Amino acid sequence: MQEQFPKTKKLLNQVVADLAELSALIHQVHWYMRGNGFLALHEKMDEMRGEVEKQLDEVAERLIALGGAPYSTLLEFDEHSKIEMDHADYDLPVSERLEKLVEAFRYMVNLYQGGIYTSVNEEEEVTASLLTDGLSYFQKQVWLISAEIGLPPH
Repeated sequence: MQEQFPKTKKLLNQVVADLAELSALIHQVHWYMRGNGFLALHEKMDEMRGEVEKQLDEVAERLIALGGAPYSTLLEFDEHSKIEMDHADYDLPVSERLEKLVEAFRYMVNLYQGGIYTSVNEEEEVTASLLTDGLSYFQKQVWLISAEIGLPPH
């Protein structure tokens, strides 16, 4: 018997790894942020991390529902994620921390867009819908964070 939705399951596991790494990056920004905008941005990082963790849970559960096995260790997340993280210190300005977040969110936009295409091609519309919902969140965050640091959203 042929495995169902192999490309979609592989894609979902990539999303799992990247969402877990993105959550860690947001947490790093949250902890190491100092300077202008701290009060509002510190709280905003909590909101962002909550949404990313929610999506992580939904994506992992979708993968399980399709018969897949999501990555579940910090080592697996780090080995498979394409989101880059550096050792943190307090010297990096808030604007540079936010630029790193914009870069990660742009990556997620591209990943989700590719995932929608992959899942539609395998006729797995539920996953396509799940990723479409998540895509709108990441697109909005790119716009909001970019505006905060004076960059265009694209």
